[in-house]
Amino acid sequence: MTIPEQQHQVLEELALFQDWTERYEYIISLGKRLPPLAESAKTPAHLIKGCQSQVWLDAASENGKVRYYADSDSLITKGMIALFIRVLDGQTPDAILQADMSFIEHTGLKEHLAPTRANALTLMSTQMKQRVLAFATTPH
Repeated sequence: MTIPEQQHQVLEELALFQDWTERYEYIISLGKRLPPLAESAKTPAHLIKGCQSQVWLDAASENGKVRYYADSDSLITKGMIALFIRVLDGQTPDAILQADMSFIEHTGLKEHLAPTRANALTLMSTQMKQRVLAFATTPH
């Protein structure tokens, strides 16, 4: 699936839930399904600075595709990073760098989260793109 197709699928799934309690539970469940990040990867270099919760993000290149690994000490934050991983994991570096991440605006999350958590969404998106710069084939 392309990044826009993944984004569309996420938005469709979120639209299935009638209220925000159900949407939060869904996002938390996404986070719970993330594979645990190795303790050795929970380093300051992998920490996304500026988030209210601790969020660690790592990326690796496998056969020309980017694989993301993440964890958080907060279930809702872990779910939020899981949303981004679902959209970007397994894509090429160039596709990730060119991706329009404004789909997150259409989730309604920013309006329903505390301002510090809403800010974390922007930080996560930016960091996910920054981590792939080392793997990109064209300069950005």
